[in-house]
Amino acid sequence: MDDGFGKIKVIPDHFQVSTPASEDSLQNRSSPDSQPSTGNSSRSRSSLWSRQKLRRAAFMLNLFSLRGLPWGGADGQEKVQLTAAELESLRSELADREEREAHLKAQLEHIDEILRSARLSGYLYIRSRWTALPGEPAPIDDIDVDDWLPRFVVLHGQCIFFYLCSTDLSPQDSTLLSDVVEVGPLPNFIREDEGTQYSFYILTRQGLRYECSHVSEVQVDTWLSALRTDCKLGSDVEVPNGS
Repeated sequence: MDDGFGKIKVIPDHFQVSTPASEDSLQNRSSPDSQPSTGNSSRSRSSLWSRQKLRRAAFMLNLFSLRGLPWGGADGQEKVQLTAAELESLRSELADREEREAHLKAQLEHIDEILRSARLSGYLYIRSRWTALPGEPAPIDDIDVDDWLPRFVVLHGQCIFFYLCSTDLSPQDSTLLSDVVEVGPLPNFIREDEGTQYSFYILTRQGLRYECSHVSEVQVDTWLSALRTDCKLGSDVEVPNGS
């Protein structure tokens, strides 16, 4: 009985060792003087070949992380014994792996598309602040508040996309370039264990301000230049560096 599923074919008695009859036929083909030693050699080769097949089969099963499968042996035969429930579990595991493979492929294609078509992309530390509305008190100075979070930022087309990480298929947040009314540098600051951070801000017409930072000054200058060009904004007055 053959039972096939997916790309794996279960064949009962696949690991059957040589029978005594086959060993006798090997002995009959040899010379009388060498029959005893040939018989032992044949049995040794048969046992070695059987063990090699078992090792190869075990290796293939380990590739699929099939742990705890029962092995049985009777009359010199060794084979994997799978119940209907175990076969169904194997089918489910293979389906999960195929789904995972498809998801990883989609992530890879998404990253490739970003790297090929985006104007600019990379990881930045991000935090957001709302500007005070007319009549509201000015925001308190929270420069010492460390609520920066790493985000994968993509400048693509007419939007800025903020992804939680580069492999995400959907952005966590986004803003239109047409809504950006101002970009400019912010004072440098020191982060523990990371040294000097160079920063800039992106202000939207809704009053939302994205503050962005990076350990590389060149990276920050590149973002400022690209945003000013794409948003058609002029250069702002430089902000004195802080520490």
